[in-house]
Amino acid sequence: MDRNTVIGLTLIGALLVVFTYMSQPSEKEVKAKQKEQRELAEQAKKDADSTEKANKNKPVLVAKKDKDGNQLKDEKGGLVYFNEKTKKDTIITPKAKVPSNVLVKGEIVRLESEKLIIDLSTKGGIVSAVRLKQYESYVDFAKKDGKITPLYLFKDGDHTNQLIFNIAGKKYVTGNKEFEIVSKSKHKVVFKHDVADGSIIYTYNLKGGYDLGYTIEMKDLNGKVLPNSVMLDWQMEMLRSERLLSEQRKVSTICYESAEGKLDWNSEVAESYKVAETDMKWVAYKQSYFSSILDADNGFKVKGTKFTSTNYKPGSKQFFTHIRKYRSRLNLGMQSVKDGKASFSWYFGPNDYHTLAAYDKDYDDILNLGWGIFRWINLYAVQPVFTFFLNLGVNAGLAILLLTIILKLVLMPVQWKMFVSSAKMKILKPQIDEINAKYPNKEDAMKKQMDMMALYRASGASPLAGCVPMLFQMPILLAVFRFFPATFDLRQRGFLWAEDLSSFDSIWDFGTYIPLYGNHVSLFTLLMAVTTLAYTHLNSSNMTQQQQPGMPNMKIIMYMFPIMMIFFFNNYSSGLSYYYFISTLMTIILMFVIKRFFVDEEKLKAKMAEAQTNSAKKGATAAPKKKSSFMQRLEDAQKAQQEQAKNRKKK
Repeated sequence: MDRNTVIGLTLIGALLVVFTYMSQPSEKEVKAKQKEQRELAEQAKKDADSTEKANKNKPVLVAKKDKDGNQLKDEKGGLVYFNEKTKKDTIITPKAKVPSNVLVKGEIVRLESEKLIIDLSTKGGIVSAVRLKQYESYVDFAKKDGKITPLYLFKDGDHTNQLIFNIAGKKYVTGNKEFEIVSKSKHKVVFKHDVADGSIIYTYNLKGGYDLGYTIEMKDLNGKVLPNSVMLDWQMEMLRSERLLSEQRKVSTICYESAEGKLDWNSEVAESYKVAETDMKWVAYKQSYFSSILDADNGFKVKGTKFTSTNYKPGSKQFFTHIRKYRSRLNLGMQSVKDGKASFSWYFGPNDYHTLAAYDKDYDDILNLGWGIFRWINLYAVQPVFTFFLNLGVNAGLAILLLTIILKLVLMPVQWKMFVSSAKMKILKPQIDEINAKYPNKEDAMKKQMDMMALYRASGASPLAGCVPMLFQMPILLAVFRFFPATFDLRQRGFLWAEDLSSFDSIWDFGTYIPLYGNHVSLFTLLMAVTTLAYTHLNSSNMTQQQQPGMPNMKIIMYMFPIMMIFFFNNYSSGLSYYYFISTLMTIILMFVIKRFFVDEEKLKAKMAEAQTNSAKKGATAAPKKKSSFMQRLEDAQKAQQEQAKNRKKK
């Protein structure tokens, strides 16, 4: 294997390291997490101090009893206590017991459209549950019962949208208050809650598609509530919907866009707490393939707005059924509480690029398709081609195959250049080995480098000629690494033995979890590793062995990469493993085609030998050529190195 191929494969190996690194929290995120933990600890301490202070202010009551030990009662049946703080009697009238056959829960009102089923509760006036009629969870999909069981984003008890504000010096929370139904129809419900001679009105209406209109009105609360202190407390515990919960959790977080159009988000890995630094347009609770996006017509104000995402602890009730817990405290920026209103649009739907992009509100930014050039490649090259084939009714697996063929044809000139460079370096390998043998010592590194450069110049070869084309392919490798796990179009689409290309394919579930590997065998991952191993082997014959002591054997390193892939990709999207498998397989096929029909190595060898002969003749007859500044610096460095070596020997 020649130097440029080694460099190229080393870069691919570096990509694997980068991929692993990208899935881990950055140093910035770790520091942010530590800061958040400190803030949470400080807040917990304040809450504890506040609670302790409140407890100190509580009156201490001691039941007063008669001579027979029975508690004294007044004429109305109230219990008599002695207040040790005020030194006076206190009468407490026991609350009437609620009959056991009466359920203390809100009435459920249902809105239904072609795509959504939304349950609303009169207790708190909240959105209680949301189902998507056109999609189902992996558990229901795996039943293969021929029907679609609507997918729950969240169920009753998993979601709250409540107001929090101060009234008469006390915190008031609407989530545990009863709302009355003012009116209801097929697509619209109006709730009302009376408070302090005023009222709060919620209006929900289905807009069509995946959208729910949501309006909050506050009436006749002026003088009692400060308008800019009204906060919307939005909490959600999103249900698991995919095959592998651990992978789903890795890409689930809170995203939010500022008023200036800048997207920010909480950590996708660790628990995270962030305070808004500017006004916000919208907030999204995102998981791998579905999201809930709350978009405010007038935005959310910065004061008091904050976002918290929490992981479930092992052993907790929701650890295997839910993804993460999301919570946002949002300042509604109410201008008035005498007759004030805040309007929103709620999106409950799939993370499908075309669906989100159609809103023209940057919702599609929440899709993790990479950054910079990688995102552009996905949005303007990979996504359109892939979608084109799917729209033709082509199976998703065949669409990936056709996409790969097109990408390979586009990159064929690059592949050609790499192969020719590899062939030239293979032809030069015996001469390169002679030069390595001629200069075995470290002190002769400069001489060896100059002889190598002279050989490349005379033969018309370059070790970088194959490396540069490899750099053109790297953005595509990185782009598809993000595209296939993120694209909604692969969800629950099968191909061959893979029942769901968005998740891993398994030919054997052995039940026992193996650290760093999993509890199953992914065949597409194995095929990808085998083809990568075959490609490495085919190129290893012209690989120059490292002669410097202490340096690693590049062949061993190159053969380790396919083994690493088996562990790294076993739990990844089978669509991604399938793409890498057929991409590497096509590369091998192209190598044989180019070698067999387009590049004659014997003719190339003769041409290079002739070039070396001509160069030698020209060098013997030509007048001494002025050295370039680079060559002069190289010779000066060599002389300095030799002088240092001599001085070390004298010592």
